[in-house]
Amino acid sequence: MNTYKNLKRATLFCLVILSTVTFSCNKEFLDEYNPANRTTDNYYNTAIGFEGLVNSCYPLLRDMTQRRKLTHNGTDLFVENGYAGPFYNLANQIGSERDVYDNRFNSTNAELQTYWDLIYKEINRCNAAITRKDKVVGMDAAKLADMVAQAKFLRALSYFWAVQQWGDIPMPLNESLSGSLEAKKASSKDVYTQIISDLNDCIAVLPATQADQGRATKGAAQFLLAKVYLTRGWNFNNALGGSDADFTKALALCDELIASNLYPLEANWNTLWPTHNKNVNNETATLASSVLAANASKEVIFSIQYANPLYYKGDGNFDAATGIQGNNMHSQFGGGPSGLAQVATGPIYGRQVNSHIPTWAAYRLFDPKMDVRYEGTYNSVSYATTAGSVSLAKNTYAQNVTVNFAKGDTTGYIRAWNDPVLKDSDKGVNVKGGTKKYNVTSHNEMEGYAPINATTGVTDNMFWGKPMFWKFFQPAVPYADGWSTLNDPLFRSADLYLMAAEAIVKGATGSKLGTADVYYNVVLDRALGSNKGKSPSRAAKANDPNDDPKNVVSYRATPANITIDMILDESGREFLGESYRWNDLKRTKTLISRNLLYNPWTKYGIGGSSQIKDFHYLRPIPQGMLDVTTPKIDQNPGY
Repeated sequence: MNTYKNLKRATLFCLVILSTVTFSCNKEFLDEYNPANRTTDNYYNTAIGFEGLVNSCYPLLRDMTQRRKLTHNGTDLFVENGYAGPFYNLANQIGSERDVYDNRFNSTNAELQTYWDLIYKEINRCNAAITRKDKVVGMDAAKLADMVAQAKFLRALSYFWAVQQWGDIPMPLNESLSGSLEAKKASSKDVYTQIISDLNDCIAVLPATQADQGRATKGAAQFLLAKVYLTRGWNFNNALGGSDADFTKALALCDELIASNLYPLEANWNTLWPTHNKNVNNETATLASSVLAANASKEVIFSIQYANPLYYKGDGNFDAATGIQGNNMHSQFGGGPSGLAQVATGPIYGRQVNSHIPTWAAYRLFDPKMDVRYEGTYNSVSYATTAGSVSLAKNTYAQNVTVNFAKGDTTGYIRAWNDPVLKDSDKGVNVKGGTKKYNVTSHNEMEGYAPINATTGVTDNMFWGKPMFWKFFQPAVPYADGWSTLNDPLFRSADLYLMAAEAIVKGATGSKLGTADVYYNVVLDRALGSNKGKSPSRAAKANDPNDDPKNVVSYRATPANITIDMILDESGREFLGESYRWNDLKRTKTLISRNLLYNPWTKYGIGGSSQIKDFHYLRPIPQGMLDVTTPKIDQNPGY
């Protein structure tokens, strides 16, 4: 009752105050007053204001590149959900709409809407800088030209991402200052023409190096232009205005950048990634020291900045208290140790959220014994980080046994596909005949059940499902999704060699290093380390974990065997988790063929019937765009 009286009194008091304010208001009180007299028109025209405007174009790159469900999943290498169901042909299975490509993937998809909005938000910021350049006063002419070129580079990058996803799209080139219900599509051909024009302007102006890390450079513009020419050369649906000459242009740009020696390959591929100890109990690297070498690598031509909070603040996952907006690459690819490791969750192994789950092919395309990238990408051993125990009393293979672990003990080991368990005694005590005090998982047992039992299922308190995706792991990251300080390496010079190889296979002429296999093998040999020059082997049936591990094929290139699929395999090994894999498959017209071969959800589809069609090479225009345009913008065919 007292609470009710207090509420009545408070309500009456608020009403009195509101009445006083309401009846005492006059025009002077409501008039806006800007004591600094600062507006966008008079601030962005100053040197400091214009630089701030261009700087504001960079932070959105973080948000755009973290929309990986549209660029990684639904491909040959990553899926969104575990795939034990389709692997065992269990009834009533359904994968993510981005993997299945069924009618759930439509204009209402939230990921599409967010990605579209971010891209056009970025384009408008870049347009604002480009549109206002002629009114800027007090800025050195060379610096002004540099800042404008940076904006053009970021606009070209944004349009390149958009046109690959959606094809014909609106292409505003001026700052939008007011709402409009009309949005006309530009043809893909015209979008590519504009991108190329912007990038040629950038190449003519941008310096080879920038004082501030992470700003666009001439090399970054050349790299992007090479990728644009390579993509236009494939001339998707004869709609891009491309020709075979584009492959030669792409090759020439790759050769020029390689010859410049501004971006030499690291001698050791692992240098590109955070320093970390696979036994986390023995870790000595700090948050800062772990990424020092990776973030300074000359192999990286352009990267999204996370290490220095003073660079390009704003947007997205920004922590005002620490001044940091973090990278989330370390947490999104999953596979972290289970409760078996005595740290089911916690900061030592970090958070693993399984947004992008590697397919069988993402393991079986590697030679785990010869290719350093396998161990660099995956961590197949789990260690206890505190003392604990596991009872096997309720296991499917029940025993009156309790396995005790001390901190640092091995708790799980996942065998590579070409290193199978040959004897029962080599297995853990959790299975019949096993003698090891830690779980040993065979490659073909990784998804879902252990040991495999498609009908009854299995209870196994020692089982560990799959290796950790270790490539981006950074020690000492706070236990959250997005606080890594690894700069996301968007462009790396290793890709120059593989782009050149692709261009040559497609008919490019004038190469400086030789045939396509020469370029390809430069990347491969770096990955082989001390095995340089040897022939590593991948699984011949990379999609079938039950195939004989002796059934292998070499992935060293020769003039006679190099193909686009072989280059895509190598790109998958080199850039797993980095590159825009969906864009690679779209460009090379292999989205359907490679997905049906390697993506279990795409192959399974709905009830065992695949749903992917040719129209899925373009994404649906988001519903939010359809709803706000008059006349309504045309939807892409098939949706």
